[in-house]
Amino acid sequence: MARSERSRAGLPWYSPWNTRVDGDPVDPASDAYIAEMGAADPLVAAWDSEGDGVPYVEVGKDQPMVHVSYGGYPQESDPGPFPIPPSAQPDPSLDRHVIVVDRERGFLYELFQGAPNGDGSWRASNGARWNLRSNHTRPLRWTSADAAGLPIFPGLVRWDEVDSGTIDHALRFIVGHSQRGFVWPATHAAGTCPTGSSCPPMGLRVRLKKDVDISGFSRRMQVILQALKRYGMIVADNGGGTSWWLSGAPDPRFSDQETRSLMRIKGHDFEVVKHGPISDQ
Repeated sequence: MARSERSRAGLPWYSPWNTRVDGDPVDPASDAYIAEMGAADPLVAAWDSEGDGVPYVEVGKDQPMVHVSYGGYPQESDPGPFPIPPSAQPDPSLDRHVIVVDRERGFLYELFQGAPNGDGSWRASNGARWNLRSNHTRPLRWTSADAAGLPIFPGLVRWDEVDSGTIDHALRFIVGHSQRGFVWPATHAAGTCPTGSSCPPMGLRVRLKKDVDISGFSRRMQVILQALKRYGMIVADNGGGTSWWLSGAPDPRFSDQETRSLMRIKGHDFEVVKHGPISDQ
């Protein structure tokens, strides 16, 4: 990727989300991590055509700013105002993520457990503002709208990219449980397993093995799987009991029959990319 280019995730070329890892070494603990996450468990598309998944809204520079108040993690949140339109939809899960992309001004805004107030303002447990033109990260051990302290939007499977034929960045996935530690590029942990255990730390990156045959999948699903070979996917949250929940934005143009075909990919089809030191929470 040329230094002047950005991925369609909107981030600079040097963002870890935009870094290819298909040539990186395998972590020595890869087999133990994969076994803990479930070697026989399927890859699951955590979005569908009915609206499940993590929606986002794009706004322009004329979108008015509104007040945001925090009730959960105010000390680890970026103060408002944020340009959140009344039409913004929290995701239907208990996390109620709200994602607003402002490409004109170059910022991404994300809320955790967001909800609108009657006067047009919003309330949330946490809020994070990301500069799309820098490699800014959260302060160490700060959470964000995601447990790993990372932005959510860059890691979503989105219709426009899948339909275009190329996803040029890593994706986000959720595991059943994680350890009390994190690795770069994550800045925060939210696990229960001991640090250094076989449970994945936040920020762990896995990739689809290069010898996994994806030719039997539809063209669009091959786009997703090719991205998992080149860029991998990053552990960003935990919960739900099982692992391998791949995140995406809902879109009625997705075929549920197509996305469910991803379940033919199992945990043992992945390997863990070698990571650096684990920081405890």
